[in-house]
Amino acid sequence: MGNDANQVSGRALCRGDVTDKVCRICLENASREIIKECKSQEAIIWYELCQVHYSYRILSGMDAYAGKYPLWNNQEKNVSDPLSFYEVLNDLMGNLIIKAAYGPSKLMFGTDQVKFSRSDTIYGLVQCTRDQTVDSCSKCLNSALGDLKACCYGRGGGTIFSRSCNMRYGSTRFYDTPSVKGEWKTWMIVLVICVPTFAAAVLIGSCVLYYRGRTGTQNDEEKSQHALSHNLATPEFNLLSTQELPFMELATIRAATNDFSESNKLGHGGFGTVYKGVLPNGKEIAVKRLSKKSRQGIEEFKNEIILIAKLQHRNLVRLLGCATDGQEKLLIYEFMPNKSLDIFIFDADKRQQLNWEICHNIIDGIARGLLYLHEDSRLKIIHRDLKPNNVLLNHDMVAKISDFGMARIFGENQNAANTRRIVGT
Repeated sequence: MGNDANQVSGRALCRGDVTDKVCRICLENASREIIKECKSQEAIIWYELCQVHYSYRILSGMDAYAGKYPLWNNQEKNVSDPLSFYEVLNDLMGNLIIKAAYGPSKLMFGTDQVKFSRSDTIYGLVQCTRDQTVDSCSKCLNSALGDLKACCYGRGGGTIFSRSCNMRYGSTRFYDTPSVKGEWKTWMIVLVICVPTFAAAVLIGSCVLYYRGRTGTQNDEEKSQHALSHNLATPEFNLLSTQELPFMELATIRAATNDFSESNKLGHGGFGTVYKGVLPNGKEIAVKRLSKKSRQGIEEFKNEIILIAKLQHRNLVRLLGCATDGQEKLLIYEFMPNKSLDIFIFDADKRQQLNWEICHNIIDGIARGLLYLHEDSRLKIIHRDLKPNNVLLNHDMVAKISDFGMARIFGENQNAANTRRIVGT
């Protein structure tokens, strides 16, 4: 629509199992929300049942793949036998990719289920936008499957959204079947109508439940989310959603860390102090409190948010959320109970715990994390400051690389890089 500089193109997609009525309601709400919240030249909004994408350029099914991870991936329970589970899941998704890309249906959509054990079933769903060739659909979904393994290996459910294809699996049925059309369709309509009431931008089903649970300060919290979202409206941040990176109340973090008490202090870095915290639900977290005196604090904060929220892998430290209030800028990470590798290397007693199997797994984890950063992630990240105290260890001694948020960013032209930011020590 439009001409030359005023041209805009758009693309909408409803999930293949919804009715025309549900599709219309979802697209109407998504269109209103994206216009309200996104002021950039290109934006995309995902709901559970539909997505809307607009751009100043001509949209194409051949656009580069860039998958996104909704927050609910972090909330999925772990499975008891990850390797066997993934083998079954990989076969299921492989068959669905063939069905969606090369099957007789023009919807480029597929669902199916498979028994994992006597009592457990895996449900899967894949879909492509219909402006693609069958080969580009297959390529997009296979890229999504790779991302699904990176973000959700060992978990009982996971979702990947992208511009041109989506993929989801779970241990309970989340898509429509002919046997339950009445009740299921009603539920979907309610979900679609309710989302804009509670969501800030680019939010999907699970966030409705999250915001329903909030009390008192919900309006203030939503205002702070809007402000931060708009302040971070950089080209790199265009496709980053508030659903992927939840904003927490400062009061909650203060309570979790005992008001940043010295006894909760885990360490001090180049641009802030790290504290241990415990949320009301008992979840342990690590809170990085940026130094108020740091001249680069805001830029560092933006850089870590933009990068870490996009990069998710089982061998990278996971960013759970952030909080801001005036000069207070906080990043909330998953807590690593075994701290860092240097503690085990340089402590004679702890070093005895590093048998060959543990050492091999740590080395393998570091290598896998670096491979993801260097080759498999949507960005090309060179860490440039990898050392033992930047390798953290979880309860099972799984290695997780930290402090890659200040690393050099390589774009499509890998001979050119942004050299204005701190990248090492």
